[in-house]
Amino acid sequence: MRRIEIYDTTLRDGAQAEGIDFSLYDKLSLAERLDSLGFDYIEGGYPASNEKDFQFFQRIAEMELRHAKVCAFGMTRRKGVAAERDHGLKALLDCGAPVVTLVGKASTFQVVEVLQTTLDENLAMIGESVRYLVEAGREVIFDAEHFFDGFRHNTDYAMQAARTAAEAGARLVVLCDTNGGTMPEEIARTTAAAVEELPAPVGVHCHNDCDLAVANSLVAVDAGAAQVQGTVNGFGERCGNADLISVLANLAVKKTGYDVLQPDAPKHLTDLSRYVYEMVNMNFRAHQPFVGKSAFAHKGGMHVSAVSRTAASYEHIEPARVGNERRVLLSELSGRANIVALTSRLDVPQDSELMNKILARVVAMENQGYQFEAADGSFDLLVRKCAGTFRPHFERLKYHVDVESNADGELITEATVRIRIGQKIHHEVAEGDGPVNALDAAMRKALNGSFPALRKLHLVDYKVRVINSEAATAAGVRVVIESQDENDVWGTVGVSENIIEASWIALVDSFEYKLYKDEESTHDVS
Repeated sequence: MRRIEIYDTTLRDGAQAEGIDFSLYDKLSLAERLDSLGFDYIEGGYPASNEKDFQFFQRIAEMELRHAKVCAFGMTRRKGVAAERDHGLKALLDCGAPVVTLVGKASTFQVVEVLQTTLDENLAMIGESVRYLVEAGREVIFDAEHFFDGFRHNTDYAMQAARTAAEAGARLVVLCDTNGGTMPEEIARTTAAAVEELPAPVGVHCHNDCDLAVANSLVAVDAGAAQVQGTVNGFGERCGNADLISVLANLAVKKTGYDVLQPDAPKHLTDLSRYVYEMVNMNFRAHQPFVGKSAFAHKGGMHVSAVSRTAASYEHIEPARVGNERRVLLSELSGRANIVALTSRLDVPQDSELMNKILARVVAMENQGYQFEAADGSFDLLVRKCAGTFRPHFERLKYHVDVESNADGELITEATVRIRIGQKIHHEVAEGDGPVNALDAAMRKALNGSFPALRKLHLVDYKVRVINSEAATAAGVRVVIESQDENDVWGTVGVSENIIEASWIALVDSFEYKLYKDEESTHDVS
């Protein structure tokens, strides 16, 4: 087993992605999470660039990390300035990080056109900067920026830049595909050449501009690279960096001969991925390999039928190995196997007549615009209705929603509901921030006395989708509501040409599902 170091730069390179920002608390929390999984290096930021990054290094020094080394990122000295007088290098030492990752140019084009200095001066900048930091007691990792582009245009100079850093004391030289445009076969050849010729171990840092960052990282490892740099979920400049989630899953689960992180770390990859999405307030990528919600989702009836017999028929690994789970979806493409798989957890007879009835009902409702992929609560209620076991807890007699706008543009929304519970009629009125909120409030006033468990029900998301847009303002709409209580999260759906009615249908399903769920839980306990 060859140990491959995993170097995370989510807090620095990942933070450079559009729309992503980490607070100081976020950075410390994520560092602690990465350390618990056995990440080898965590790049905390660029201390010379802002006060938050500098504070991160002060605070992280007070934490007892078990596995990871904390790295500060910076650049080689400026041209014409001695290393000991360079403010950037001084900031790297002052922040106290035990490891410094130093970036320097390995491309003649970048040296001449961007740095606007001589090739010899650039080599001096690299060697003197690395030596200065090493003599100050720091472990130095040298990121050879634009290495692959530089190697292609002037092989000797790219290698000379990397060798200069290694001979000056850099523990490891990282080959950077900074523009993200290099093909895997070139990554493999170039990495193998660097591994053979350089007097220090080699790492790789790939960007994703050709959607190849993960593949490029893997072929570099196969060619001898000892370290992979990347970010959680592939966050980064432009199209992002190598996604360490996929890199780790491939190295730990798919490939053989490589040792990464802690032995049980792969089982936590899904949680890590979603933790970071939540931290930066971004939606999960449903189709993200290994950890996405759809990564092990099966919709076609033939697929579900096969997977129910043997999961390997349409799954390359067991979902649990990366902390994910299998999902069976419903649509007009579904077959009986989908229905059987989804109803197996419910207390209904698994006879063919009922399964066919449920399938026919699903197909008919999807023709009206319903979708049950994100509406497991509505599907469970549909199954009960088809099985003849559904008994509504309340009955709608009437509802009315009134929206008024005064001269100042202030909106006032009021909903009135009349609901029968048993033999008693409840008539309630409530105001809300909008029609759905007002309806929700009025329904709760009518129902909470009889069903106090509904106080623990919360609506957490509300989505509206136009079904037949060619009908313009007369188009039908689909409303999906996500609800949660102290134990579960579920979705419900309603469809109508009237958005209020579609919302009402989804709201009623949410309440009914909560009440049935609690009754079954109580029955199971007793």
